[in-house]
Amino acid sequence: MGKRAFDLCVALGVLLVLSPLLAVVAIWIKSDSPGPVLFQQQRVGRHGRPFAILKFRTMRHEAVDEGSKITIGADPRITRAGAFLRRYKIDEFPQFINVLRGEMSVVGPRPEVSHYVALYTPAQRETALSVRPGITDSASLVFKDEAALLAEADDPEAFYVTVVMPAKLEHVAHYVATHSLLGDIKIVWRTARAIATRRKPAREP
Repeated sequence: MGKRAFDLCVALGVLLVLSPLLAVVAIWIKSDSPGPVLFQQQRVGRHGRPFAILKFRTMRHEAVDEGSKITIGADPRITRAGAFLRRYKIDEFPQFINVLRGEMSVVGPRPEVSHYVALYTPAQRETALSVRPGITDSASLVFKDEAALLAEADDPEAFYVTVVMPAKLEHVAHYVATHSLLGDIKIVWRTARAIATRRKPAREP
């Protein structure tokens, strides 16, 4: 089985099996705060082609375009439903539609906004954009608590650009050089296990 066939099988399977859950999530989002169920944002795809990434909306609709381009800690823009959806990565599920469209793969480098892609070196850009972006990858597992990590930084934006992004790009380079179907299956398994064992952050005193 090739990578594209694997992507189609997984995406179709997830959307069909979880369609009742996704319908409940959509109803919850609509009842929790005004605004659309889905959030769309332009990201940079394979070979630099832009596409609209799909997510369940997790922020107040009127505040989506306010503040930082990155989400930091307990971001006040996040809704009650959104906090739960983000914790268990349920907000990412609509991206299986992006997979069906051919804009993304199940496994691959997470797509960035053009603001950050513009900061890549030519070599980093060539490597990162040589494959379809993915819903999950090894960098997503390493930085699964990225928002909390950024919240601890004095300058979250600078910390992301100088520390987190270069580390992610190292994972991207390794994935592009070594990826295989078996490797993708292992990453999917590790991602599912990480989500299943994820705990709610402890309350501050």
